[in-house]
Amino acid sequence: MLFHSFEFIVFFLCVYTAYRMLPHRAQNILLLIASYVFYASWDWRFLSLILISTLVDYVCGLRIDSAQNARTRRHFLCLSLGVNLSLLGIFKYFNFFADNLAAVAGWMGWHVSPATLNVVLPVGISFYTFQTLSYTIDIYRGRMKPTRDFWNFALFVAFFPQLVAGPIERASQLLPQIERPRRPTLDQFYEGCYLFFWGLFLKMFVADKLAVLVDPIFANEGARDAGQVWIGMVGFTFQIFGDFAGYSNMARGVARLLGIDLVNNFLAPFFAANPREFWHRWHISLSTWLRDYLYIPLGGNRGAEWMTQRNLWLTMLLGGLWHGAAWTFVIWGMYHGALLMGHRWWSRRINLLSSDSSSRTHRLVEFCKIAVFFQFTCLGFLIFRAQSLDQLIRMFSALIRPWRGVDIPAFKSGFWELVFCIFVVSIIQLIQYLKNDELAVMKFGVIARAIVYVVVFYLILVHGVTGGKEFIYFQF
Repeated sequence: MLFHSFEFIVFFLCVYTAYRMLPHRAQNILLLIASYVFYASWDWRFLSLILISTLVDYVCGLRIDSAQNARTRRHFLCLSLGVNLSLLGIFKYFNFFADNLAAVAGWMGWHVSPATLNVVLPVGISFYTFQTLSYTIDIYRGRMKPTRDFWNFALFVAFFPQLVAGPIERASQLLPQIERPRRPTLDQFYEGCYLFFWGLFLKMFVADKLAVLVDPIFANEGARDAGQVWIGMVGFTFQIFGDFAGYSNMARGVARLLGIDLVNNFLAPFFAANPREFWHRWHISLSTWLRDYLYIPLGGNRGAEWMTQRNLWLTMLLGGLWHGAAWTFVIWGMYHGALLMGHRWWSRRINLLSSDSSSRTHRLVEFCKIAVFFQFTCLGFLIFRAQSLDQLIRMFSALIRPWRGVDIPAFKSGFWELVFCIFVVSIIQLIQYLKNDELAVMKFGVIARAIVYVVVFYLILVHGVTGGKEFIYFQF
């Protein structure tokens, strides 16, 4: 059941109508039932995995809090970690590691037939696993008390707007909103509609229209010239932004209509001037999760410089592996880890320009930094999108060779199609960046706001891709 499908619209209108008429306790029960129905629309069998995580972490949270000694607390924390990570490992990573161990054995001269599992990756397992893990870890650290209401906790785990592709919510932020009575305000209604509408535009016009341009470039292992690779690389950068930010905005819009605020997952990421800033703007709920539950426990920046660099690299490597069981994702994580390491080393030693933040020179330098780092971002998404290591090597080789032999008419056609798809979103992102406000458009004057809405609605209606194409992050 996709947010941009007619099926979901009917589903949500039925839920929302009943929701507005019910008292608080009944609202939560309704949302829990709706969340299970929503998830079961993909494959009802995988509801069992959500129920296992819910039961295990609910019990572990209570036992960690009530335990009289540190050893018992650690045992129940390990039980939570073990169950959740085992489910994630079996369904997402078992075949990847089995195949690679067999390959290593073959390289050493041993013939091994890998044991693999013929299973489908459960939708959203990476997201809700990290969400429930943060609950038990925070209780263990003494940062929150467990909830004793099982049904509220079950709703926290399965809340349907963000269940399958985030944002990854913390219990300390979402559970209190579930536990207290909610009566959505008129402002929340307007903001929810705006966020859903903007997400719909990002998905149907930006992401799915760019998919028509980008997917054929990556569709096979054949040769590609530099022009095709560049179009595919930049096009996919905006495609995955439109797809993932579109989902996040629609999720936040649906939640806000229900009177619940979800964290913002994107803050104009393509205006980042360096890798550290990029991860403060891109997939924020994951980057902060990795910081709080992986980077800091590894030691963060508390030790020697080489230890800090190691922690950065390991964190991003595992962050890359979180995205999928493939070497391209591992390399993508290592690439961003190397960027963060290089930026940290560089920024600690060299200050390229020291000037007043309002000076024209400073703004020019910032623009240049943004333009340069955008190229590194695009290169990273080429790694992310490549179908195989072999395809990645050939595409990268084509990109760095002189652009002789490029099919100029095809490149021009692809370039202008790319510009058509990204022009409006780039302008809106620029406004949001300059205003430092994701809802900046809502604060325009009536005429300017109406023009933006009409243009966006026209592009969705006339040029948007229909047919309910799945979101990219559903596979993670």
